[in-house]
Amino acid sequence: MNYVIGIDVGTSGVKVIAADENGAVAASHTCLYPLEQPRPGWTQQDPEDWWQGTAEALRNVTAALNGGTIKGISFSGQMHGMVALDEAGSVVRPAILWNDQRTASQCDEIRSAAGGLDALLGYTNNDILTGYTGGKILWMKEEEPENYEKTAIIVNPKDYLRYRLTDTLGTDVSDASGFGLFDTKNKVWAWELIDRIGLRRSLFPAVSESIDPVGEVTAKAASLTGLPAGTAVFAGGGDAVISTTALGLLSPGKAAITLGTSGVVAMAMDSYKENQGGKVQAFCNNLPGVYHRMGVTLAAAGSYQWYANSFAAAEKAAQEQGGPDVYFILDKEAEATPAGSEGLIYLPYLTGERCPLQDPNARGVFFGIHSRHTRGHFNRAVMEGVAYSLRQVYELLIEGSDVTTTEFIVSGGGSKSPLWRQILSDVFNAPISVVPAAADGGAYGAALLAGIGSCLWSAQAAMALPKSQVKAQPDPERAVMYEKQYRTYCALYPALKPLF
Repeated sequence: MNYVIGIDVGTSGVKVIAADENGAVAASHTCLYPLEQPRPGWTQQDPEDWWQGTAEALRNVTAALNGGTIKGISFSGQMHGMVALDEAGSVVRPAILWNDQRTASQCDEIRSAAGGLDALLGYTNNDILTGYTGGKILWMKEEEPENYEKTAIIVNPKDYLRYRLTDTLGTDVSDASGFGLFDTKNKVWAWELIDRIGLRRSLFPAVSESIDPVGEVTAKAASLTGLPAGTAVFAGGGDAVISTTALGLLSPGKAAITLGTSGVVAMAMDSYKENQGGKVQAFCNNLPGVYHRMGVTLAAAGSYQWYANSFAAAEKAAQEQGGPDVYFILDKEAEATPAGSEGLIYLPYLTGERCPLQDPNARGVFFGIHSRHTRGHFNRAVMEGVAYSLRQVYELLIEGSDVTTTEFIVSGGGSKSPLWRQILSDVFNAPISVVPAAADGGAYGAALLAGIGSCLWSAQAAMALPKSQVKAQPDPERAVMYEKQYRTYCALYPALKPLF
């Protein structure tokens, strides 16, 4: 049997899977590692922990394959992490991660150096966010000049694992997009912008397509991982992009919704589109000629978690003593109330908002409360409000295009709720599906890229491997009702913004 291996280096751990030639996961192993938070808002990790966890996971996975042929290896990884390496390839300082918030002033400097937001979009088609790698490089130059001078090259987390496996340095177009200093239209570094900021050009690695071969497993890496020396290694991609590849979404017509703590709507585009106002994230995708657009809300399933913690404390305590799941109880109460929650509308801006709004001062709201409302109405209003927010994100993604989406594939913890899936279907007026392979996330997407790169599958055949299962169909009457209420929802934030 032929196999491909996908490696996903996440924030809490690394996951390694082997998929067989039919696309089935044959072996899987996860290793956890710590997260450092030296100051409030700062997050970092030791890249050596990633490597040690990866080597251990690879030994377990390769041992489970009983001598099958490994055709290729590829990667998914937490995006935007700054890994600074010196001339010898040694780590200069702990990697600064995607959720680190220390670079707000550097992001302002980059916008200013570009000539303002519109000029910055002309260079990269993206605004510069505090999580992006570019601001972290400038921060190191300004705050740790000795480390900046020691640094020969900057890569992202998955690229460091590639280096340890192959002794080659570089990144791919999707992860390069997340630097915030990459010309996504022409797929080259935005050199003029980099010069304006005052960063050394030599810090920026060579860039490949995600399916390009970038090296082979060295004898040293083979002895530590159980991989055969000489196994082909392919560039891979950033996790926010490759997670949609794992769902089979590398062409328009389907979109992905992630109901995690945050909410994500993402889709592939078959041509470059200008990112008007920088409202969404517009990155290169995992196949040549394909682009990726996504928007991230800050409190999706996180809204329901906050609500349960605040208003279902007794049920949560009972669950801890062996009682029923608190979310099952809340869902049943919500299901017993009419769609639309009898006019009750929830705005999910618990910690400000990134998309579809860019307003750190926005706040959560329950609007339209009257004496008939029960807890069930509030439960349902939270789910509906999150669905409205995600629809707003989707409408930003397709703005100015002729894209028609016929199916939405939902993943994340909130996707386990049949009621929430049905609400999404009615609000979007489209089928809602799940893909079982989504449980393996970026690791499965990386395996698919390894299969394409090694010619185990064509791109078309690989994208057909993740099988979607329709879990909800829109109800025409509810869709009409939700359309009307959605328009009211959209009017609330502009009316309340001056008060925030």
